[in-house]
Amino acid sequence: MTAERKRELEAAAKEIRKLTIDEIGFLGVGHIGGAMSVVEILTYLYAGEMRIDPAKPRDPKRDWLVMSKGHAGPTLYAVLAKRGFFPQDWLHSLNKGGTQLPSHCDRNKTPGVDMSTGSLGQGFSAACGIALGLRLKGRDARVYTIIGDGESDEGQIWEAALFAAHRKLDNLVAYTDYNKLQLDGPTNEILDLGALEEKWSAFGWFAQRVDGHDFAAIDDATRAAKAQKGRPSMIVLDTVKGKGCSFAEGLTSNHNMTFGMDEARAAIAALGD
Repeated sequence: MTAERKRELEAAAKEIRKLTIDEIGFLGVGHIGGAMSVVEILTYLYAGEMRIDPAKPRDPKRDWLVMSKGHAGPTLYAVLAKRGFFPQDWLHSLNKGGTQLPSHCDRNKTPGVDMSTGSLGQGFSAACGIALGLRLKGRDARVYTIIGDGESDEGQIWEAALFAAHRKLDNLVAYTDYNKLQLDGPTNEILDLGALEEKWSAFGWFAQRVDGHDFAAIDDATRAAKAQKGRPSMIVLDTVKGKGCSFAEGLTSNHNMTFGMDEARAAIAALGD
């Protein structure tokens, strides 16, 4: 990745952070912590990595994104709006009556959302099934999916992991948002995940671990994943929950927070131009 491209992505990520903070602040409550920690990976995927067309969100030739940690939907919505899947002013309808942007991702409501998710573990299983379905149809599209580290407590994650490895789904690239916090506290206190990348390797996946806020590292890891043949890929992203949101970053209580537009505007201003 060139230095110029990295700067472009960093600027884009800052804009997505601002939009997401504003979006949740306008509603007054939301999953700000986990929304902030996936900004870089979503910015990267939708800024040229994925084969998508906002004018044809159901294009059968498209790449797929399954946001298995569906409560990070507000960040995905901000990215989709910036890419032109729907008008940006929809963002202020987040989780309100009649909205097309519910708190958790819903493929039946939101243009560009490929899978309804939020019940943790199920989106990841669907991503594995979609990857197999694309192969059976002879399509060269890829499936990208993002899971949470707290979500990795779910047994369904590991059942799907075995399935994907057994089926040699090399058209599947998964990312773990390893921000090390979940609803009830630090992941190492709730259910210690240990060396997460080693677990994925043991399950038959090509596993890597990189800084999830570093675009060059994300790019290198994704390219290595796409070069794999005969096995799916997991990229463990070391991230910070609440990253870049001045009132949320560093708090163990930032999973879901109540805040208004005054706090949102201050956080947006702190990000700078």
